[in-house]
Amino acid sequence: MIKNKRIYIAGSGGMLGEAFYNVYRTSNTLRCTDKDVNEKWLDFLDFRDAKEYRNDVEAFRPDYLFHLGALTSLEYCEDHSDEAYATNTTAVENAVHIANALNIPLLYISTAGIFDGKKQSYDDWDDPAPLGHYARSKLLGERFVSQNIQRHLVCRAGWMMGAGPLKDKKFIQKLMKQIKDGKSELYVVDDKFGTPTYTIDFARNVGLLLEHQYWGVYNMVCGGVTERLEVAKELIRIIGREEDVKIIPVSSEYFAKEYFANRPKSEQLITKKLQIRQCNIMREWRICLREYLDTYYSDYLD
Repeated sequence: MIKNKRIYIAGSGGMLGEAFYNVYRTSNTLRCTDKDVNEKWLDFLDFRDAKEYRNDVEAFRPDYLFHLGALTSLEYCEDHSDEAYATNTTAVENAVHIANALNIPLLYISTAGIFDGKKQSYDDWDDPAPLGHYARSKLLGERFVSQNIQRHLVCRAGWMMGAGPLKDKKFIQKLMKQIKDGKSELYVVDDKFGTPTYTIDFARNVGLLLEHQYWGVYNMVCGGVTERLEVAKELIRIIGREEDVKIIPVSSEYFAKEYFANRPKSEQLITKKLQIRQCNIMREWRICLREYLDTYYSDYLD
């Protein structure tokens, strides 16, 4: 893990930003910014403003630039494609130009969603084939980073879990919110496969790669491929609600009106490069799910 460094973390108001803040803050000097200032350790910056972004990073004089933020709602990106590309693509180009000007390494977060899901699983070298504006905008950001800055990390996350009920807008929080609201039946798709990614493990694994200066593109997900249905069943088991909550398997068509954006059938990533470099500290997803629920949801259902 890197220590005694100055790290600028852009777009750090979300679930991943909280993990990076907690993992790196004790041993490094951080400046964390976001357009949504939802923490006392955050300052305002919209990284789509190239001039303001560059001025703020230059004033901080960092050793690393972490570019975390993105629009992640597939439906929103489909309905607002220009905003999707401004946030997920051209803002990333801003980060590349800044990092090059300061001669510092850049971290960019990509996604398992850049693949079309026609294969069962994807390693670090498989060819992406995005299905919609979200995936395409993220892939274009990934490519610009890879092609235009020598010292870079592009880390692809899977089904993200982290930060708890206030910031988690993904699958785990959606299930927990339904249970908190008294739902006794949860409808969960049985035709989507992927790999959970615990934000804490993700942030730590980035630090290990930075320590070794192993630049490049990496799949970075928890161990063990799975599916939405299995994750939901494990969650119910962990929180001890197997007698109270029934999970009803449905196809993706059941949610077609709400989740209309095209999604790959499989987003399963294989962390082959991390394994080859002996730098894989991503734990098995069931272990991480239990830790996540114990840490952030201990009294949520009380």
